[in-house]
Formats: sequence, C-alpha cells, structure tokens
Amino acid sequence: MTAIETQSLTKRYGEAAAVDGLDLVVEEGEVFGFLGPNGAGKSTTINMLLDFIRPTSGSAVVLGMDARAESQAIRERIGVLAEGLDLYGRLTGRRHLELALEWADGTEPPTSLLERVGLSTDAAERTVGGYSKGMKQRLALAMALAGDPDLLILDEPSTGLDPNGIRTMRELVRDAADDGAAVFFSSHDLGQVESVCDRVGILNDGQLVAVDTVDGLREAVGAHAELYLRIADEPDVDLQWIDGVTEATYQDGRLTVTCDDPRAKARAIGALRDAGIEVLDVDASSVSLEDVFAAYTNGDVDLVEESGDAEESGRLAGVLQ
Repeated sequence: MTAIETQSLTKRYGEAAAVDGLDLVVEEGEVFGFLGPNGAGKSTTINMLLDFIRPTSGSAVVLGMDARAESQAIRERIGVLAEGLDLYGRLTGRRHLELALEWADGTEPPTSLLERVGLSTDAAERTVGGYSKGMKQRLALAMALAGDPDLLILDEPSTGLDPNGIRTMRELVRDAADDGAAVFFSSHDLGQVESVCDRVGILNDGQLVAVDTVDGLREAVGAHAELYLRIADEPDVDLQWIDGVTEATYQDGRLTVTCDDPRAKARAIGALRDAGIEVLDVDASSVSLEDVFAAYTNGDVDLVEESGDAEESGRLAGVLQ
C-alpha cells in the first residue's frame, strides 16, 4: 500500500501557486527525502497532507484515506515532528511523552521512548523550559515515535542535534522503515538526506522537478564520479568492461577511473586486486547531493567534482584490506 499519494495537488494564494499540480507517491517501508529551496512549497505540501490547510484543487491520500475527509483517522496513525514545534515549558519531558502516548494509543512505557532517543530519565523529570535545543528535538522525536506510527513526517529533524543525536535520529529513521513504516523526510541538510533516504523528490517553485534515488538523480544530470589510484606500473587489465566504468587512464603512476555509477569504484578496485595489482594509495571524488540539488534548482549542470572526498576515500580503502 502506498503511504502517501497526491494527484494534481495545488494550493494557490491569489495568482501565486505555492504548490502546483503535485503528483507524488511514497511507498510504505521507504524513507523519502523531500527537498526544495526556501519558498518551494515543502511546508505547504506537508500542511495539506495533515489537513492544516486545504488545497485549491487536486487530492491527497494518506495511508489509504482521504486527507480532507478522514484527517482525524490519519492523525491517529502518523507521527509528526514539525519544524519549530513549541513544547510546554512548564511540563516535564515525561509528561509530554505520556500525553503523546495517550493521543497515539501507545502502549510502550515512556522510558522505552527515552532510551530510543537518548534522553536520560533524570532529564525526563525536569521541566522542558530548562532543556537545550537538542534535548527538545530529541523529546519531539520521541513524541513522534509514540505508538509506532505507520507514517512518520519529519520536518528538519536534525535541527539542534549534535553528531551523536544526528546518528541516533538516522538509526531510528532506518529502523522505522525496516519495520514497515514510511518516513517523509523534509530537510535542508542534504548530507542527512543523502545518508538515510531511499528516494528523493526535489520541489522547485511549487513543482516537482525530479524524483529518483540519489544515484539516479546524479545520472540524470550527467554527473560522474572519479577514482584516483596510485599504482607502481600501468595495469594490464581492462577496467572499461566493468558496469558503470566509462573510462580508465594511466599517467605517471596514477590510474584515473571515471564512473557514471559511484558503486563502480569499488568494483574497479576489486578487479585490480583480483588481477594481483597492488594499489598503493586511493582517493576519490563524487558529486554530492548538494551539487545535484543545485543542478535541478539553479540550472548548474557542470557537476564534475575535482577535489577528493575523504569519507569516500576511506570507505574505498577498506575494499583493499
């Protein structure tokens, strides 16, 4: 069953279209990244899905139910972390969770939710007014998870979180999807979207301009990745037979492998290793989601990355071991 489906969903304010003819499908069990520059219509879309505002035309179906006619039933089955959510400063963190569990008919104890998001029981007994921004965000995430919802709608979920909190958030998102829930993940942090989302939709000026996996979006704009290997001598193995490798050139001890599929870099290293060729050093470049995002929203299509990607290089170095 699809978790979200919109058909020609449109919201106009006078002559201006905040969302214009949106056709979108999000499957259950998938983490769907929803991207767009400021003013693109992301928040308007989410508000129509939640029936906080009504569309000018078109339709939205959430968990098989009409977003307008069955909004109450929908809300009983979804968890929402809204950007800038206001919590009640005079209530404790535990009381917030108790209320969230009551609204969601959740049966898990509040301590279970606290453990999942990394909030201590001591913190839960304190009033939220004394919480840091990161603690409030962890609590808001715990409230969204109450009752094991079938759909999570997360708007800027990493706001205020430190690296440990971001890692916890990403793990919780993947766990929810693995358990069959759909996650609608709207964020300006493109690195987080790239690391956790199965597919990505890019909204620009109220219109959906692209939907695909991150690798699929790279391919669609003609982006490619490069692998730089230091080896002693020119290899006697042809790498261009490898699926995803478009070119391989050797000069002055450096082998450059150009790929239209980033996964081909690991395959190329494996082929060299199987041929008994020692790789002395490895570096790599890969077009980021930020570059792809710019291509779709600003028309920047020159996406060959020249500088090395340290994280990618480290991952590929592991292939050699």
